[in-house]
Amino acid sequence: MRKSIEKKTIALVQGDPAGIGPELLVNLMLQQDVRDAANLVLIGDRKILARGEKQVGKKIHNVRSIKENEPMMFNCEEVLHIDVSIDGITNVAVGQVSREGGLSSILALKKSLELSKDGIVDGIVFLPFNKESMHMGGNNFTDELGYASDFFDLKTRVSEFNVAEGIWNGRVTSHVAMKDVSKLLTVNRIDESIVLAHQTLSMAGYANPRIVVAAYNPHAGDGGLMGDEEIRVIRPAVKLARSKGLNVDGPFPADTLWLKVKDGKYDVVVTMYHDQGQIAIKLLGFDKGVSVLAGLPIPLTTPAHGTAFDITGLNIANIIPTQNAFFMCLEMAKNLDGTKKISKSRNAVAV
Repeated sequence: MRKSIEKKTIALVQGDPAGIGPELLVNLMLQQDVRDAANLVLIGDRKILARGEKQVGKKIHNVRSIKENEPMMFNCEEVLHIDVSIDGITNVAVGQVSREGGLSSILALKKSLELSKDGIVDGIVFLPFNKESMHMGGNNFTDELGYASDFFDLKTRVSEFNVAEGIWNGRVTSHVAMKDVSKLLTVNRIDESIVLAHQTLSMAGYANPRIVVAAYNPHAGDGGLMGDEEIRVIRPAVKLARSKGLNVDGPFPADTLWLKVKDGKYDVVVTMYHDQGQIAIKLLGFDKGVSVLAGLPIPLTTPAHGTAFDITGLNIANIIPTQNAFFMCLEMAKNLDGTKKISKSRNAVAV
């Protein structure tokens, strides 16, 4: 397969057919600035694309279907589509989890990752998946990040970052019970998370990302009176990251830290657990947010919301997070080569 050298090529994965993904994809493809910005290849069952067009009441123009192994040549404003056909996909009800819906997400994501591994696409944007459907469809990992990490056989740190209003949040632990968080906080794990924050924002175009690390306990432990994680693991990790030349401060109490970030003092917060960052980010801009699957060898982004089964088919889903996810992925794809050079020069783990 070959692609145009003038533009980056972005794969757009359809997402769960029962959710708002199909209509969001169609609305994204109706925007001329998106069509002009990159070579686009849609991946998923053609019948679900037709479902999205019916939900929106408009058809995407200049879409050419190609076979999986057909040469990828782009002409003018043409959008390519790779049909990943799933038996029984038309029977997937709107707003319902299903094995077929989950399988369609898995296989379309897999195809996009294969194209990236072969150097055919430069970045991937996926519309919302449903984790329960994916599990029913055969995904043995907690989420799509675990699936992608396994696909690339990665042994290095991966994590989800969330972005809203220019503020980034990465986290040391994610989808784990609160009772398990403390024992997962180690110097190495926190240091890896700080390094990953630097790498990810560098890929997004930040020359010297300003990183701040959140404390784990109230008042940053008050000198050990309210917990000693800051003393034992968080401060040593920050010191280690600084020794690598990274621009990092902390740990600071999480409740006041976000005020400094909102005022523009820092670019990214490394939090210790899921809700410590998610609550703040969603208050700052849930209607604009993007999730970035960081630590992979290719930019992979998605709107920060879910499948929204309650409003599926009404064509009222907010397109802004999807737009933001697309343009962020494109920017990261453009910066990818420079980021690898930055990471190498600072002895960081390769992105």
